[in-house]
Amino acid sequence: MSAMDPPDSPGGRWTDRLLAEGEDPDPRFTLANERTFLAWIRTALAVIAGGVGVALSGSAMAPPLRHGLAVAFSATGALIAALAFRRWLRTERALRRAETLPPPALAPIMSYGLALAAVVLLVALLATR
Repeated sequence: MSAMDPPDSPGGRWTDRLLAEGEDPDPRFTLANERTFLAWIRTALAVIAGGVGVALSGSAMAPPLRHGLAVAFSATGALIAALAFRRWLRTERALRRAETLPPPALAPIMSYGLALAAVVLLVALLATR
């Protein structure tokens, strides 16, 4: 924590708990961690937008399949957003403690999940033609 922090800070907030651990890392590492977090958030928004696009695809595929894929894409986007914050927090904590960075658990989930969704979408589009 710095001298600029108010002395009557409640101490129960997650930011207070995070800043109380370890030492401030090099700002470049913290900013790089933040940029990575924002990249995951952009990815989550793109996946959610894909779900909206599938939902609005009209007669391109049968309604039950279209709705299922739209829900799957949107839920995946929400999961990516939630896990992105968790990843940011774990990485920031490791930086503050000068520990080894945690492995990227989000990357395989997203890559395999999106590959599976793309195959299902492709099969659905080919089956309706």
